[in-house]
Amino acid sequence: MWIADIRFERGITAWGQLPRNGFPEVAMVGRSNVGKSSLINMIAGRRQLARTSRTPGKTQELNYYAVNQCCYLVDLPGYGYAKVARARRQAWQNLIDRYLIQRAQLRAAVLLVDGRHPPMASDLAIVSLLRTADLPWVIVLTKSDKLSGNERPKSVARTREALEAQGLAVPVILSSSKTHSGRQAILDWMEHFLGYAPDKPQSSSA
Repeated sequence: MWIADIRFERGITAWGQLPRNGFPEVAMVGRSNVGKSSLINMIAGRRQLARTSRTPGKTQELNYYAVNQCCYLVDLPGYGYAKVARARRQAWQNLIDRYLIQRAQLRAAVLLVDGRHPPMASDLAIVSLLRTADLPWVIVLTKSDKLSGNERPKSVARTREALEAQGLAVPVILSSSKTHSGRQAILDWMEHFLGYAPDKPQSSSA
């Protein structure tokens, strides 16, 4: 998959605001501060398309990014800890749950997990939700640049073991927003569910 054009379109805070154009969607989901916005910037090949922050809970909407004028990436608010009132955080999670289970245009999900640690309880809660939603999904292990060469395969192995304990066999991609590792693997995986994407133009010789 080659991204010819990607742009922020809108932020959604209520079900009735969701787009009605029928474009297929892939959701980026994970716990707070796992690196969803950074991953979107990496996929887009742009530094500041999605705003990043060290403060958990910075993303407070379902942020829609239009890709190639034919599909969407959707950055969801993070699960777990965030510096906002509990009621506000619960409202996000209710919207996320409904979106993942009921959104007809949603074709697949990308679950981000911090590659430096084994999957946490909040990660496994999202796994359970994705199973309920009956969606195809992939795990992307973020921040692999903070792991040594020996630690990277161990991170993938322990994540697969955690999935096997749940009776699951799901693709696992190791990535880093700093080194761009894993970018093409993520794009190739998403292409199966987003449908048409333009081919990268070939350079012409004089």
